[in-house]
Amino acid sequence: MIPRLYIDLPITAGSALPLTTEQVHYLRNVLRRAEGDPLRVFNGRDGEFSARIGELKKRGGIAVADVQLRPQQSEPDLTLYFAPVKRGPLEMILQKGTEIGVAGFVPVITERTNAPKLNIERLQSIATEAAEQCERMNVPTIHQPIKLASLISEWDTERQLLFCDEAGDEAEKEWGGEKGRAQPILEALTQLDSKTESWGVLTGPEGGFTPEERQSLREQSFVIPATLGPRILRADTAAIAALTLWQAALGDWRTR
Repeated sequence: MIPRLYIDLPITAGSALPLTTEQVHYLRNVLRRAEGDPLRVFNGRDGEFSARIGELKKRGGIAVADVQLRPQQSEPDLTLYFAPVKRGPLEMILQKGTEIGVAGFVPVITERTNAPKLNIERLQSIATEAAEQCERMNVPTIHQPIKLASLISEWDTERQLLFCDEAGDEAEKEWGGEKGRAQPILEALTQLDSKTESWGVLTGPEGGFTPEERQSLREQSFVIPATLGPRILRADTAAIAALTLWQAALGDWRTR
């Protein structure tokens, strides 16, 4: 299989594109490629090009672009807003969210968020590697963390927010009773009258949203509460499930 690399530089036929030390290590030591071997390169703006390895040195290298293989294509305007979790599940969210087609990831700090400080540069590298492998034409952006209250107050109301709400409003009853329970997610999405193409999906921390956070979210006109079923899902499972269902109902999984 021909290796595929994201290079954040303008690409045209004949362009000489510098390779990072990490890319050189990957090509030479992991894939055992050599100068003259074929590549594919993309930058999220100019489409995907065939290329060849022009130079592989210890501290850097060169890829030479040839012809455009595919014109630039955009992903759906879908952002995942998620409460940060531990390293393994967090990487799973980024990898699978990128494969599913998320355009951006925004870590959201909630009352019950319990996760170490995020290394945004490292998380961006994980998303970049996933984009290279899954054949998408751009790389999602990893944004800086934001508090839930700030997210709500600064929200662009032209964008809809699918709120994955796992709780009900009757604390003394199993599953929070029927009162305050959200619609099943597919019903919420397929019965929607809105024609908006800009969306966010919000998933919570391992301990769930607090009652006050749930109430604040449900009071917003741009929020669509939805349930992911009768079982308690891990935070990473919930994110992947919600994104998958959104893509199936409203995203580009409906196209060939």
